[in-house]
Amino acid sequence: MPLKVAFQMDPIGSVDIDADSTFRIALEAQARGHDLFYYTPDRLAFQEGRITARGWPIQLQRVRGDHVSFGAEAEVDLGGFDVVWLRQDPPFDMGYITTTHLLDMIHPRTLVVNDPFWVRNYPEKLLVLRFPDLTPPTAIARDLQTIRAFRARHGDIILKPLYGNGGAGVFKLTGNDGNLASLFEMFTGISREPLIVQKYLPAVSAGDKRVILVDGEPVGAINRVPAQGETRSNMHVGGRPERIALTARDLEICAAIGPLLREKGQVFVGIDVIGDWLTEINVTSPTGIQELERFDGVNVAERIWQAIEARRAG
Repeated sequence: MPLKVAFQMDPIGSVDIDADSTFRIALEAQARGHDLFYYTPDRLAFQEGRITARGWPIQLQRVRGDHVSFGAEAEVDLGGFDVVWLRQDPPFDMGYITTTHLLDMIHPRTLVVNDPFWVRNYPEKLLVLRFPDLTPPTAIARDLQTIRAFRARHGDIILKPLYGNGGAGVFKLTGNDGNLASLFEMFTGISREPLIVQKYLPAVSAGDKRVILVDGEPVGAINRVPAQGETRSNMHVGGRPERIALTARDLEICAAIGPLLREKGQVFVGIDVIGDWLTEINVTSPTGIQELERFDGVNVAERIWQAIEARRAG
């Protein structure tokens, strides 16, 4: 049965149709006969007990420069939809968090993917803290003395903002790098949030693996190899995607975290694995579907919709 599906996302007109996961998910929904509606997060509202959005019905096609057609602009009651996708990119700030509170008010009667309550409570760099046996040594602090002591114990470190994304603001610091205090001052001068610091994993030079899980089950992985002279492997900053198989360790990690993800309604998740270590669990707006589909020939978007349709039918 066709579903009414709304996508809360960043501007659709500017997405890369060969890489954007939301575009691929929406294209698969359209192919399955579902009706699509699109709006940006700033057009989400609470109005006298209703959760509404101003946006457009859309039709999609895989044609560069002509990938989306808009119907007439309309204000809709999201409580009347079957599925709403929470797909805007971080930063995970109060604006983002407010959208999860609003969407909470219609879920689960309207199925919000991923479950907004747990997206809010399990942001990527914090959910991993529940699995210390799977992760590299990690600290979260806004105190320079604590961060210095961590580096003294572990040598080379990665320092990054707690709620950033796409590799922005990620620094590798050696054990004797003199820039730690300056970076700390810069970060704390522009944000009240703590920092996250992890032991540097040399295995990142061979790649940072993105493993895709659908309803808690792994469906495949891509390897993101840093560009020459870069520490960061994110594709936003020049990382090169490569085909790679899941290892026994990857499957062990997925078996440990999968049941929790499924229980908490995290249908589409991308985890980051460097060497044998889990570094992030991405639930807000994970990417990697299209690269995985090209490398492995698996229809990840179909698997996602099968999981969603099963939840709706249940």
